Amino acid sequence: MTTHSIVGAGQVGTRLADLLVADGHEVRQISRRGQHVPGAAGMAVDASDLATLSRATEGSEVVYNCVNPAYHRWPQDWPPIAENLLRAARGKVLVTLSNLYGYGPVTGTITQDLPLTATTRKGQVRAQMWERALQAHAAGDLRAVEVRGSDYIGEAGQQVVFGSRVVDNLRAGKPVSLLGRTDMPHTWTYTGDVAATLAMVATDDRAYGHAWHVASNDPRTQAQVVADLADVLEVPVPKIRTAGPVILRAMGVVNPAMGELVEMLYEFQHPFVMDSTPAQTMFGLKPTAWETVIEQNVRANS
Repeated sequence: MTTHSIVGAGQVGTRLADLLVADGHEVRQISRRGQHVPGAAGMAVDASDLATLSRATEGSEVVYNCVNPAYHRWPQDWPPIAENLLRAARGKVLVTLSNLYGYGPVTGTITQDLPLTATTRKGQVRAQMWERALQAHAAGDLRAVEVRGSDYIGEAGQQVVFGSRVVDNLRAGKPVSLLGRTDMPHTWTYTGDVAATLAMVATDDRAYGHAWHVASNDPRTQAQVVADLADVLEVPVPKIRTAGPVILRAMGVVNPAMGELVEMLYEFQHPFVMDSTPAQTMFGLKPTAWETVIEQNVRANS
């Protein structure tokens, strides 16, 4: 039985904990509030405190970085937390949950062998985190692996694209608000598949020293996803409104996270298609059926 320490108790960290517990592993869920799933040990730890983080992860074979700092504070909060995790994971496997920001705008399909050439603040933060992890891996301090997904679907929340605001408005017959253009093909990653990928790469030697894209379904436009949700809810397809940089900046006065979306709008103004063939081929991972993902998205936001 392997001991796994999951730092972060958000959507993915919680799903991962459930999965690992079900597989019979010893699981520690480490977060500020110490919340945990049944069968896991909850530990109230601030990841910015290296001493307590190191004690919490002591004896673990695998440490997962599933931390999610406030979106508008990434440049300030991520670097010290990432460094602490590198230190706490010495002699262990460090699995980092990440996204596609580090690539920056890409013409064509986003593959996991592309260089990290981000021009945005948040993308540069992510790129630098992986570069530091690779340095530690090359030095033999730890074994590093990163898992990257596209925009999430299948969970509740106000900050996910198709979260409660969209589902509630669909039920009420009201217009829904989305980002950028709604006719661009876009890869959506199911959080359950993210957790499955994290668990898989954590204990497979072939994964270490590389970044892997989560097995995800074929791209769908935002308009198509809204239509899929409406079909499950058995309601008419609503009018769709879109928010651009002017609106987002205005919203950012009240909600800083909304203002931070401006620099990431390129993801929703052009095709944003991720290839996940390597992970599917290497580890036999397959994305959850799209119909199941849509149904789960509705249930999660009910």
